[in-house]
Amino acid sequence: MFEHLDILPPDPILGLNQTFQQDTNPDKINLSVGVYQNAQGVTPIFKAVKKAEQQLLAQQQTKSYAPQAGDPAFIERITSLLLGSELVTSLGERVATVMTPGGCGALRMGAELLTRSNKGATVWVSDPTWANHYPLLQSAGLTLKPYSYYSPETHGVDFRAMLESLNSIPNGDIVLLHGCCHNPTGADITPTQWDAVIDVLEERDLTPFIDVAYQGFGDGLEQDAYGVRAAVKRLPQVLIASSCSKNFGLYRERIGAVMVITESVKQTQAAKSHILSAARCNYSMSPYHGGGIVGHLLSDEALTKEWKEELESVRSRMNSLRLGLAKGLNEAQSKIDFGFVAQSKGMFCYLGISREDVLSLRSEFGIYLLESTRINVAGLSEENLPVIVERVSSVLTR
Repeated sequence: MFEHLDILPPDPILGLNQTFQQDTNPDKINLSVGVYQNAQGVTPIFKAVKKAEQQLLAQQQTKSYAPQAGDPAFIERITSLLLGSELVTSLGERVATVMTPGGCGALRMGAELLTRSNKGATVWVSDPTWANHYPLLQSAGLTLKPYSYYSPETHGVDFRAMLESLNSIPNGDIVLLHGCCHNPTGADITPTQWDAVIDVLEERDLTPFIDVAYQGFGDGLEQDAYGVRAAVKRLPQVLIASSCSKNFGLYRERIGAVMVITESVKQTQAAKSHILSAARCNYSMSPYHGGGIVGHLLSDEALTKEWKEELESVRSRMNSLRLGLAKGLNEAQSKIDFGFVAQSKGMFCYLGISREDVLSLRSEFGIYLLESTRINVAGLSEENLPVIVERVSSVLTR
């Protein structure tokens, strides 16, 4: 039965990481892997998360199934974290949240809901967008098309082109938006620009599907939620995919949430029932452990305070590394002004060098970044930053 199958090529990002692991260069540096790392190159466990996990396990009396929609404490707290308690109160039962296996699970369950609601629907995604958006959504039966977003010339958002592109989308389609910390570019729209985008969505009856994977990594927990909250306040229906991988450091626990807001309680209940039906067909119900940790942590005032302080420390460290890289590269060469690196948000940004330079960095120096020039800022450290600056500038100034 399986003799006719061909071996598929590895995922571009995961495959590059495998190549890095096999590289024998003792001075190799990985700027491609999409996880937060500390100065020692380790993805740490937040102290507050560790405490919450230990307390959860000590109190746990059963390993029986959790409710299909997920841990009630997680659902309540993660919804409030993203939308704010005031907005959650005003929405009431017009908002429904379902716990999912990571942000990928949230995206896929959102896609399943869209397919059931509008078979053959078109979802418009930013150009560029996270590479896995395409397989996750297309495999659910959706058609994906790009809208203008990033300008390689300015190394930032081409907002005029973005608005023109959104204004050309047929009424009733879906627009996938990055809630904050755009992956892969690190280029975000401002609150004022968010308001203008929402104007277009409202005028053209477009439904936003907002991917929030990095809340707290950009400008702060509250600031990073601006676009989501503004959309929910003004639009009749919003779909949201949320991830706890980054801001809670729970990558391997695979914990996320899909949220749906509609015009009425009845519509929301119907939408939730279809999400649960789709989950039953795919994985039945989400793993409990990660959601249990987050729900327990956010239900404890002291743990929440400690977690927020740790998260702010992570954000500040990445900002410091980002500023150091921009400053170092600008001092070392004059071919490219890297000031845009300092303006990027979150874990990622485009370096904006040529593909040939990317390959040279990899083959000659063991510095790995994606061919799109996306780098993980958290792959930098106080120790390797001078090395990276020297090697990138040497390639650029040949």
